[in-house]
Amino acid sequence: MSMVQVYTGDGKGKTTAALGLALRAVGHGLKVLMIQFMKGSKEYGEIKAAEGIKGLRIEQFGRPEFVNPAHPDPEDIRLARAGLARAREAIQSQEFDLIILDEINVAIDFGLIAEKDVLELIENRGDTELVLTGRYAPPAILDVADLVTEMKEIKHYFRKGVSSRTGFDY
Repeated sequence: MSMVQVYTGDGKGKTTAALGLALRAVGHGLKVLMIQFMKGSKEYGEIKAAEGIKGLRIEQFGRPEFVNPAHPDPEDIRLARAGLARAREAIQSQEFDLIILDEINVAIDFGLIAEKDVLELIENRGDTELVLTGRYAPPAILDVADLVTEMKEIKHYFRKGVSSRTGFDY
């Protein structure tokens, strides 16, 4: 029985939680695909680590630059839609037991992909477990999810002027 899990909220740790689940899954011999929306840098630690983890594949569908939510670059839209198409293909192939759609909630919120298309993907997931991460999870996504975890920021060192730290923040 496949489930839909959502990790959302304004706190840190959504992608990290999804990666923890991925590590647990591959430890039991399952095959995992993480599709990263709006991320295109090979400098993320998980990209480097995944190269050495059998059963875990991470594919990025984004530019290295941040997406401007008010005026997304056409390339951001193209890449996000390509990521969604890849997710459809991966589900249909039945090659993966778990597919993580990293930052897909933000891609919806920024208008890069349509909420209805993601809901259709969820509906047609078959036996594939899905995890959707990112802030701003739409109410309709929350409604169809089997598990929703909200990460809530209480305190963050970024607020003190600390920059992203290699190995801890990316």
